[in-house]
Amino acid sequence: MAQQQSLVATGTISRFVTNPEGDVDGFMLADGALVHFPPHMGSQLVSLAHRGDTVRIVGLRDGSGNVRAQQITNERTGQQLVDQPPPVDLTHAPSALRGAGLVKLSVNGTVMRVTTAPRGEPDGVMLKDGTIIKMPPPVARQYMSLLRPDVVIAARGYGTRNQYGEALQATAFGTPDNVIQLYNNIPN
Repeated sequence: MAQQQSLVATGTISRFVTNPEGDVDGFMLADGALVHFPPHMGSQLVSLAHRGDTVRIVGLRDGSGNVRAQQITNERTGQQLVDQPPPVDLTHAPSALRGAGLVKLSVNGTVMRVTTAPRGEPDGVMLKDGTIIKMPPPVARQYMSLLRPDVVIAARGYGTRNQYGEALQATAFGTPDNVIQLYNNIPN
């Protein structure tokens, strides 16, 4: 498990980050730091702060340098968002409908950084254009030679594209001239 350090930092939001379901679950600061926040609080986050706003973050930095925010304060407005569990009465879509809003996406680009799961293991990449490509850590470990900054990769999968960004769960991954199907029985 990656060791975590307590952190208080201030920075300017350069872009929001989404998960494959289209929820905002973090942002990137102008200095390159990647800050995560629970996706169930994404709508509160984007109403609290906008691209270009300076924010103060209290949270934990993991071994990969990512920050798991516990509190975010907009320095201009003083508004604050604190990480809290989702309300008990929060309604979730039935599991049979999970992924119903996803669309088939195909992307390629240059890796800016490797993304990590909560325990610090690689689980995908962020491309230089901000696109997020996710895969389960055991699958990501098979592609470590491609999970490095400045490597050009390609992926196909299912995800979302919205005003905050593009993200997909990869079903195929590799280089632009050699995209490999990750799972059996998934249509191309």
